[in-house]
Amino acid sequence: MSARLNGAQPYALGLFRIVVGLLFACHGAASLFGVLGGAAGTRGGTLEAGAWPGWYAAVIQLVGGLLVLLGLGTRVAAFIASGSMAYAYFKVHQPGALWPMENGGEPSAMFCWALLLLVFTGSGAFGLDRLLTRRSPAADSAEPAPVTA
Repeated sequence: MSARLNGAQPYALGLFRIVVGLLFACHGAASLFGVLGGAAGTRGGTLEAGAWPGWYAAVIQLVGGLLVLLGLGTRVAAFIASGSMAYAYFKVHQPGALWPMENGGEPSAMFCWALLLLVFTGSGAFGLDRLLTRRSPAADSAEPAPVTA
């Protein structure tokens, strides 16, 4: 059973990346374009262009979310997006109350940690990164070189 689950790991990771990227991009699209209910607490459902920090966060959400969704530059995009969510949590939500349940910061905290996980795991299956970096079958199955001190 464990071998089967381990074999499916890249596919589960790829699906995880797709879902996280899609949801993250939806937040950015809502804030920038007023779609999907618009941005919470804004007049007209969109953020004013250039408004700090909301508009910049929304651009990171949209662009970073799309890159993560596609699996294109996943580690870099996820790193920047994770950092933006850490900033959102500690500068916007955490001053209001200690716990995410109290301060409304649950989405920021969850996105921060989910995206940070992708920094370390990479895109998994179904990512454009795999298509663009042509790897030989031998390179995929090669054992890593031993580390010597």
